[in-house]
Amino acid sequence: MNTAPAPMPPAYDSGDTAWLLASTAMVLLMTPGLAFFYGGMVRTQHILMMIKMSFAALAFGTIVWWVIGYSLAFGPDVGGAGLIGNLDHVFMHDIGLTTLTGHIPTYVYSTFQMGFAIITVALISGSIADRATMKGWLVFVVLWLLIVYVPLAHWVFDQDGWIVKHLGALDFAGGLPVELNSGVAGLAVALVLRAPRDFARREERPNNVPLVVIGVGLLWFGWFGFNSGSALSDQGTASAAFINTQLGAAGAMVTWPLVEKWRTGTVTTMGVVSSAVAGMVAITPACGEVDTLGAVITGLVVGAVCAFAITLKYRFGVDDTLDVVGVHGVGGLVGLIMVGLFATARISGKKGLFHGGGWGLLGKQLVAIVCVMAFSFILTWIIAKAVDLAVGFRAKDEYESVPGTERERAYDFQTAERLGALVSGKAVTSDDELVRQIARLLRAREESK
Repeated sequence: MNTAPAPMPPAYDSGDTAWLLASTAMVLLMTPGLAFFYGGMVRTQHILMMIKMSFAALAFGTIVWWVIGYSLAFGPDVGGAGLIGNLDHVFMHDIGLTTLTGHIPTYVYSTFQMGFAIITVALISGSIADRATMKGWLVFVVLWLLIVYVPLAHWVFDQDGWIVKHLGALDFAGGLPVELNSGVAGLAVALVLRAPRDFARREERPNNVPLVVIGVGLLWFGWFGFNSGSALSDQGTASAAFINTQLGAAGAMVTWPLVEKWRTGTVTTMGVVSSAVAGMVAITPACGEVDTLGAVITGLVVGAVCAFAITLKYRFGVDDTLDVVGVHGVGGLVGLIMVGLFATARISGKKGLFHGGGWGLLGKQLVAIVCVMAFSFILTWIIAKAVDLAVGFRAKDEYESVPGTERERAYDFQTAERLGALVSGKAVTSDDELVRQIARLLRAREESK
């Protein structure tokens, strides 16, 4: 016999819930988008490894969040210090279909925050592309989410977190626990999994630029849910975050290519799409705190800064392979500082330096930045080192230069390989007559020269 569902509490808002459901789906799509983005940027033999690293973060991050991550990040605060939640909601215990967080079902809010955790740890894989083992990565994902990400999520996203409640710093959509954190953690892991011997001389060339563009397109789409969804409402703040996200990306896409043109004499597709990512990174903490002018200025500034920042890895010998530090770390840092400069009371209720608020908010932003950077770097370095010693995190040197021996490949080159073998005179397993005819034509061409 069917029973009617329990009625929702009076505080429930169906419109806001629908918007957060859509935003959650958009945020979860960002990790597959990141898989395409990173996969297209590495060499051909490593594309599948990068895709698998992102999807591993998607799977393991989901389970970790369900088991204990949500409870530690958003459970009742332990001791009132704003440092960590308790274990009341392990395995999502004591959360029912009608349980609300504010005016939104807790299941929806938890899944929305889960997407943040997943994309944050997945971003780190870009700093160690080409040189990490899968078993080491899986162990790292679990430990890092619990030890580094979850506390930072409590500090910033939970209403009792010390950065929000006690310090009073502003971070609308995750500049501290997502962007700055992933960049600093990427630096720590890159140092542990040291650069290859030929790092300074090796030219990194993407294997598939269109795949990179597709990945950025998916990230861009998801970022609207990431930023606007953080308003937890379909009202005015969400609309401000929405347009500011677009303006931040556009601003960065103006200055980064200009810097690239000035430095190298050309504008690359990789530079254009990377600049869009940098702009959205920087506007993430500021999108609900600044007006449209502040968003454009943020984008213009971060585009120029990140265009220079990504080259510093060669000066310091740190193999941040896919520029996680230079884009997400530096971009997040710029965005958090811009909040202290351009926050407007009309949007956030607090004034930045350039809107008559004095130095107070900027000082709080700097304190939050320093604390998060120190916390993330030290603990991530320890975790990565422990994982490397325990199960092996850094791949053998051969992995960096020799194609893998896995059965599957990203691209089917069998016909080209058979053709090359026939032209060179080596034995092949296929008697494809078409390939043989092409081989004969090529040999005849070479002999006629």
